[in-house]
Amino acid sequence: MHNNYYFLRQLSTALEKSIAGTVVSECFSQNKDELVIRFETNTKPFFIKACLQSEFCCLSFPDEFSRARKNSVDLFESLIGLRAEKITQFANERSFTIEFSNNYKLLFKMHGNRANLVLFENEIAIGLFRNHLTTDADINLPELNRVMDWSYDAFENNLGELQKLYFTFGKPFWAFLNRNGFDEKSHVEKWQAIQDLLAYLEKPTYYIAIVNGKLILSLFPDGDIQKQSKESIQIVNDFFLQYTRTFSFLQERTEALSKLKTKLRSSLNYLVKAHEKKKEIEKDTHYKVWADVAMANLHEIKVGDEKVTLLNFYNEDKPIEIKLKKDLSAQKNAEVFYRKSKNQQIELQKLTEGIASKQKEIATLQEKLNIFEAISDLKTLRSFVESSGLRKEAAIKEKPLPYHEVEYNGFKIWIGKNAQHNDTLTLKHTFKEDLWLHAKDVAGSHVVIKYQSGKKFPKDVIERAAQLAAFNSKRKTESLCAVAYTTKKYVRKRKGDPAGAVVVEREDVILVEPKSA
Repeated sequence: MHNNYYFLRQLSTALEKSIAGTVVSECFSQNKDELVIRFETNTKPFFIKACLQSEFCCLSFPDEFSRARKNSVDLFESLIGLRAEKITQFANERSFTIEFSNNYKLLFKMHGNRANLVLFENEIAIGLFRNHLTTDADINLPELNRVMDWSYDAFENNLGELQKLYFTFGKPFWAFLNRNGFDEKSHVEKWQAIQDLLAYLEKPTYYIAIVNGKLILSLFPDGDIQKQSKESIQIVNDFFLQYTRTFSFLQERTEALSKLKTKLRSSLNYLVKAHEKKKEIEKDTHYKVWADVAMANLHEIKVGDEKVTLLNFYNEDKPIEIKLKKDLSAQKNAEVFYRKSKNQQIELQKLTEGIASKQKEIATLQEKLNIFEAISDLKTLRSFVESSGLRKEAAIKEKPLPYHEVEYNGFKIWIGKNAQHNDTLTLKHTFKEDLWLHAKDVAGSHVVIKYQSGKKFPKDVIERAAQLAAFNSKRKTESLCAVAYTTKKYVRKRKGDPAGAVVVEREDVILVEPKSA
């Protein structure tokens, strides 16, 4: 209600008494959407600070204001040296002007998130404080006065639309009237209640109160009252200070709380995925079985075999099919299986350690969250944020991923964004079992299909990834494009090669039509 017409009417009257006859010595801004005007009086300077942020629009009148040496800019320079003569409050409107010598006027349009200050010379707008509100340049000052019919006839003819008739009242006024039984009153009693309200508004009491969890400046007693006064300038100063402190606290609290919850959510997600991966590896013992069965049947395996069926002594001698590398001997194949089994055990150990570490981290985060939610003042909040490392983390910008992701038939396909990102994708985000693709003999994105344990890369998935590789290359407009593909272990980068350039030691080629995601 600090921008309500009935409060601004009182405020502008009090303000005129403070600045009439004073001279403007400074008019500047050092914060976004904030203007400070300094008036010289016979004693000490008088300041108007207009905070016109979209989320909070309010005037205040600090006793002192020290201008920053840097990052401040002079505005409305035409006002410097002019004398403030009077203030005009527009009828039934949340706006007033300070009128200066030489036919200058500064309009204070206190319209919430569309609030603005507009400088006029000879009734023509010559400057806007918030320049993006371009329609304010067309304001005709006399047209700001709005007419309201206060007659009994108008009241009687609009009994069903009183809120529309008395458009300056607003929700807080009607809430106040309803708290005092307005709806149950007779027509005559309602008329009298409105007359009583208008009489009260001629010289109201102002209240700073918390209503529904929000700090407000009210013309009526409501909610948890923090302070009350008859002085409009003093009460709006107190309100501004208390609101900005509360707003800063809530803003910083929300930001820090969001970071804590994001970290906790991320850790919990990791824990779920790590447990799933751990179970998957614990169940997947086929490399160990293959190795043992192969070693027990070396004489059954010949170089050149791509697969062999043997009796599995781990499972009641039931037949088991083992896939082989045809260019390796039986013993070398078994060594490969043992190595893969050992790698699984190493991965299992790392997962176990990672799970234990994350569990400790989650316990710490939950403890911090409990402490954090009990904090109720800005000083303690900032100290906690500093000690928790949240402020430092906020300063570190998260690096974007070097790839776009497409999912197809349950497989993740990653597409490098540019040459530099191609290197990062292939060298830092890709493992040797992943399938790597690239349009053949032409510049383009590296494309990767992420490997899934125990699953072959389906033909249709390879074809889809190849289409994406073709589309993200210099051959995207051709009808057909050759795309090379291989497992990442056959892709390497030589020292000194330009960004995106790699050597492929072994590859297959597929011919596809370029298609986007």
